[in-house]
Amino acid sequence: MGIDWEQIISCGILLPLQITFYEDRGFQGRCYECSTDCPNLQPYFSRCNSIRQPHAPTYPVHCYLAGSHRMRLYEREDHKGLMMELSEDCSCIQDRFHLSEVRSLHVLEGHWVLYELPNYRGRQYLLRPQEYRRYHDWGAMDAKAGSLRRVVDLY
Repeated sequence: MGIDWEQIISCGILLPLQITFYEDRGFQGRCYECSTDCPNLQPYFSRCNSIRQPHAPTYPVHCYLAGSHRMRLYEREDHKGLMMELSEDCSCIQDRFHLSEVRSLHVLEGHWVLYELPNYRGRQYLLRPQEYRRYHDWGAMDAKAGSLRRVVDLY
């Protein structure tokens, strides 16, 4: 899957290292050096067309992208009952959709992480594009759903 570098909105760094984000291709234009998690890169530049990671290019970097993500949440198993569509991160499913449980879902585009608790806490479940007819299908022991985040991993 190709990365649309202009859509990067935040970055999570897992190991001690430094990454430099550049507005233009070929490491040109305005840049921002990042050595810790950065929840919002947008104040530093409007687009990102190249990234330089000077040490050990195998260190994992997690970047969260805007766009090309879409999923549907259902209050009942087998995609029945009330349906809500989502295309952006949701820090609290209860506040946004008035649901504390999700019994089935359908990931239409992109990869997502479903968190058991609000504010991206608790058990995590990686969701790929497919239909999940029951919460067991994504590996959960119950239908608790607290928050959702779009995700793409870069290595």
